[in-house]
Amino acid sequence: MTPILLRKIWSLVEATQAPTIATLDDAALVQWLLKRLEADAQINSKEAAVMNDYISSKVSLIRDLAESRLIGEP
Repeated sequence: MTPILLRKIWSLVEATQAPTIATLDDAALVQWLLKRLEADAQINSKEAAVMNDYISSKVSLIRDLAESRLIGEP
């Protein structure tokens, strides 16, 4: 996994509306993020598999970030 892909995934997480993240279950959230990353970064199947595992391992953190944004909204 390259630093560029890592930056892209976390930028995507930050750009995604917090309610969207909150409404998706874990599997749907991983697939939703992965599809957007694939469209944006033109990743191959090997990179997609690595990113799938990475995103899956970070779902709790992604949800925590989204929740903190929801709490901070007026």
